[in-house]
Amino acid sequence: MTVNRIVRIVAGFFVVLSLLLGVENSPLFHDMRWLWFTGFVGLNLFQSGFTRICPLDTVLRWMGVKDIDASC
Repeated sequence: MTVNRIVRIVAGFFVVLSLLLGVENSPLFHDMRWLWFTGFVGLNLFQSGFTRICPLDTVLRWMGVKDIDASC
């Protein structure tokens, strides 16, 4: 897996999880304040599209995860 795919998977997982925890009609509802985390993830994705600065991206590269899919 590449850095780009992992970042997308983790961001999608965090958005879905925080929605499940923050929306009142969800079976996993905990507290509406989880929706702030959804907003944080969305804003981070938005700014990284312009600045190419993503904390998870940096950590994954530091861990040695490949950057470009070799099968392309």
